[in-house]
Amino acid sequence: MRISARLMAASALAVLVSACGAGAPVQTAASTPPVQEVAASTEDAAERQIADLLARMSLERKVAQLIMPDIASVTPADVEKYRFGTVLNGGNSGPYNNDFAPAEDWLKLADEFWEASTKSLANGEPAVPMIWGTDAVHGHANVIGATIFPHNIALGATGDPDLIRKIGAATAVEIEITGIDWTFAPTVAVARDDRWGRTYESYSEDPVRVAAMGVAMVEGLQGKPGDDDFLGAGRVIATAKHFFGDGGTAQGVDQGEVNGDIEDLKAVHVTPYPPAIDAGLGSVMASFNSINGKKMHGNKALLTDLLRGEMGFDGLVVGDWNGHGQIKGCTNTDCPQAMLAGLDVYMVPEDWKGLYETTLAQVKDGTIPEARIDEAVVRVLRIKQRAGILDGEVKPSLRPNAGDWSKLGSADHRAIAREAVAKSMVLLKNDGVLPIKEGANIMVAGTAADSIAQQAGGWTITWQGGGELTNDDFPGATSILAGIQDAAKAAGGSVDFSLYGTLAEGQEPDVAIVVFGEEPYAEFVGDRKDLAFRDEEGLKTLRRLKDAGVPTVAVFLSGRPMWVNRELNVADAFVAAWLPGSEGAGVADFLYGKTGTNGALSFSWPAGCDGDPLNGPDGALFPVGFSRSMNNTAPFGTLSEECAALDAGGASDWFTAGRLAERVKALSKGTEIPDLRGAAGGVVARGIDRNTQEDAREITFGPGTALDLSGPQGGNAYRIAYQVTQRPAGPVVLASNGSTLDISREMLVAEGKGWREMVLTPACLAGLSNALTIRSEAPFSIQISAIAREDAAEGAECSF
Repeated sequence: MRISARLMAASALAVLVSACGAGAPVQTAASTPPVQEVAASTEDAAERQIADLLARMSLERKVAQLIMPDIASVTPADVEKYRFGTVLNGGNSGPYNNDFAPAEDWLKLADEFWEASTKSLANGEPAVPMIWGTDAVHGHANVIGATIFPHNIALGATGDPDLIRKIGAATAVEIEITGIDWTFAPTVAVARDDRWGRTYESYSEDPVRVAAMGVAMVEGLQGKPGDDDFLGAGRVIATAKHFFGDGGTAQGVDQGEVNGDIEDLKAVHVTPYPPAIDAGLGSVMASFNSINGKKMHGNKALLTDLLRGEMGFDGLVVGDWNGHGQIKGCTNTDCPQAMLAGLDVYMVPEDWKGLYETTLAQVKDGTIPEARIDEAVVRVLRIKQRAGILDGEVKPSLRPNAGDWSKLGSADHRAIAREAVAKSMVLLKNDGVLPIKEGANIMVAGTAADSIAQQAGGWTITWQGGGELTNDDFPGATSILAGIQDAAKAAGGSVDFSLYGTLAEGQEPDVAIVVFGEEPYAEFVGDRKDLAFRDEEGLKTLRRLKDAGVPTVAVFLSGRPMWVNRELNVADAFVAAWLPGSEGAGVADFLYGKTGTNGALSFSWPAGCDGDPLNGPDGALFPVGFSRSMNNTAPFGTLSEECAALDAGGASDWFTAGRLAERVKALSKGTEIPDLRGAAGGVVARGIDRNTQEDAREITFGPGTALDLSGPQGGNAYRIAYQVTQRPAGPVVLASNGSTLDISREMLVAEGKGWREMVLTPACLAGLSNALTIRSEAPFSIQISAIAREDAAEGAECSF
């Protein structure tokens, strides 16, 4: 049935493109005969409806179908004027500019957008309802009160596709409740370098496991093709992302370069897509990264020839956040290359008006053939049709599940999430302290123990998660501490909570549970240079309790495997708890041995801290598939605590907090080393605020100007905290002791990505010394908040 539908769609498109090519007046009555021919040739009512709509749409309305603004920068009045086909909410975009908007406001705004898109148009043009896309990547987690499921890295550890299918179905219902039609999930990235800030969005380093979990999530969200509820009540449009290679960038740099033999890359990073397509996948999101130097948003060989031709995908290809603007020769408001490469919808959050006007002009002047526009519009209309959006003209609040607030964060959904949490826990060490005994008196310690925000991680209410969020922002959710308290009470025991594991006089708990781990982050903000876990709060607490003779259980929250040898050595039991989400009681279920099954690693756990890619048993402390049962108390010896990333000496902060360090001032006597102030030689530096008043500098280069960044004698590397606010219009080159490095591409990719870290070593600047200059051949602006000289480990690579 699916093959037949795909063949009919291809037949319809072939006729449509030939009848509606560049210059054909498809928006007038003159197009009626070709449309009728399409309907007759396919005898397919669905394609007839799409062809009829297309024929009656003006070019202006067609182009608007392909522009996706963000709700923070577009209003219902804008939608009524332009008739955009889609909108999205970004990670920090809530209804009416309120990240903490109540669920009712999401549905209210969905109605307002729908009503604006369906108001009658003149001249017989059809009013095509718009659809709304959201990043519901671990539940409908932008919405207060929704069920927040564990992130994908935890779901991969469950190894349970049936459970993932249930999670998808529950998430779809909660999305429907708020009137939204479409989710940008699942992420089917195969993370191959755990330094990547999005590792937790990957199910596994194993493409086969990712494929199995991805299909299960697609089926949970959309239903199965041929079933009565496929894209019906309780289902939403799914998106597999990011096509392709997002998990394979060099050094795990988000949005970076993926290099290698194309067939080898496909064998890893394309593997999850064909099964998802066969499962009826509605949409695919193009990736930010480059493949062998070419940005995916502009890669016709991969977006069209591979995805459409070889793989047979007939759904919608949507861009990622201004991803088209990263293509060489493009800007956020001008990029025909992406449309010509096979993108169907531009995700252009703020610059939608400029891109709309430019794209419209480019179709009129022939830069973009109208046939390519028609092809993309047909795909937008088709996904709307398959989701029932074109039928019945029913606004969001009147659709199934809409406004049924009893289902948002319902007990049934939370029970599914709790099961997923318990099944995702991976026991790395156990000297016999687990499972916790009935009647045990427990100490719980750690600032993460009672933080739902930390256990949920990024993409939770806000883009980065954490921050200002408190437990009050998670109604109905359970912290790990609260879950343990409830479990202990039911088992006849007791719980004392101490942030740092401080024992009162005479206090002798049977066991202490120390909860610690990574702070929340999302996307490139989570990129790391190594896998050393540096926060020593948990380590100090574990050592303090060990010294007091208290048995300890370490519960480690993280978005990736990390080097925690020090903590593993001191704890009596160690649990990789990942990012469990809103149901902390699932952690307690595991600790008390109520789950029956343990999770298994879907990523290799590193023996060393350097973070070099680890995808197999070599160099792994624990390999993929490792799972220790509760009754396995075999010791594995004392682990090495040597870590060059922690021990690297010679670190020398010479520019920090907006000024030269006092030691550096004394060395330079205020003259030899620049203080990044004032103007010289066409370069202007001014004080700006990053965290405190004027703690950073904005440096603006004129054409052909250079800035001396030479530092004091010190280590063999530079570490620079920077932010790019204006992409370079020409080459930007670093120079040191006769070596040069063109960083133009890296600076282009960094534009608009917030504060990042540049590490320069002899690996990319062979003659690197304390002499360093940056030169720009065209206008360019960069912000710098810190510069340090340090000793890098031998062979350490450069990164940006």
